[in-house]
Amino acid sequence: MRVLLLTQVLPYPPDSGPKVKTYHVLKYLAEKHQVTLVSFVRDTDKPDYIQHLETLCERVITVPIKRAPICDLLFLFKSLLTNQPWMMLRDERPEMREALSQLAATTTFDVVHADQLNMGQYALPFTKSRKVLDLHNALWVLYKRMAAALPLHNPMKYLLMRDWRLLKTYEGKMCRDFDAVTAVSDEDKQSLIEAGARGDIQVIPIAVDTDKQAFIPRSPKGPHIVHVGTMYWPANIDGIRWFLDQIYPLIKQQVPDVRCTLIGARPPQDIKDREQTDSSLKVTGYVDDPLPYLQDSSMMIVPLRAGGGMRVKILNALAQGLPMVSTTVGCEGIDVKHDYDILVADTPEDFARQSARLLTDATLNQQLTQNGRQTAEQKYDYRRACEPLDDIYR
Repeated sequence: MRVLLLTQVLPYPPDSGPKVKTYHVLKYLAEKHQVTLVSFVRDTDKPDYIQHLETLCERVITVPIKRAPICDLLFLFKSLLTNQPWMMLRDERPEMREALSQLAATTTFDVVHADQLNMGQYALPFTKSRKVLDLHNALWVLYKRMAAALPLHNPMKYLLMRDWRLLKTYEGKMCRDFDAVTAVSDEDKQSLIEAGARGDIQVIPIAVDTDKQAFIPRSPKGPHIVHVGTMYWPANIDGIRWFLDQIYPLIKQQVPDVRCTLIGARPPQDIKDREQTDSSLKVTGYVDDPLPYLQDSSMMIVPLRAGGGMRVKILNALAQGLPMVSTTVGCEGIDVKHDYDILVADTPEDFARQSARLLTDATLNQQLTQNGRQTAEQKYDYRRACEPLDDIYR
């Protein structure tokens, strides 16, 4: 089939959750179909990224997008006037519509596959193609949880409180406008149905390549906790502040020689500043290759209190054989079991206790390592997980 894939971020390199999900869907589709990729790009996207995607796709078309505070304010004003979600208006760009209009004038597609809710608006004009909406999460739930987690003095809390309600209506209607909708978890499916979607949503979990995400032999120099995740994402920032303020001090009481490394792009200044007062803490920012840190790690943490969809960092860690402690929200939508392939804790005291177990119990650490890798291979390799797309396309 001839497939048009619309993406909000360039899906290479697969160095963040959304990119990992989209990249493996693209790899799966490209092995079976002729894929044209149309994607927004940022200043940080390099020509060799596009060249790599051209090896998978019949054609790659890119549309530059820039965000700026003044533009965000203008979109907020438009949202107030139109009662449309601010998050969706930010990605409404005439340049993308023009690029797709020119493409539609010369090429007919069997399937138009919109990746993430933001790109749904651009698929709707392709009335002669089967349209698939591929949702990474139930976005309205994500923003509702983020709003609940923010303190009262943060003005973003009130913007999110307004926007999640608008998103709920918008997301439900968008789902009804597509021929097929996919969600990454049963929890997201139920949230989308609550928003007004039909009940025939197909659950297709986020997938990884267990060949590329190879098992990592580890030999830590003492007890060492790592966290991997973009440090500009509000939910990650909230989780790390919660961990550093309420959990890490309790872990240090139980494991005095513990170290902690936070890996991820653009950490807030207040988190970077903590290195100055805590010699056991390292904040790296973005690193091209986190492998040396992972080889030196005892465990990983996922201290999320808000989120939706699935956490790719957990899937990667399972494939790499990294044992971890996560909150219930963090591992939501992933078929893992406490004390089998992951440890789950939701209070600071329990999170610290479970972390101390992993840091000091070598047998438990090894058990989670082996079982986690097995879970990744059997349930979350893209060659198995993406198979339901075949039926959707037919």
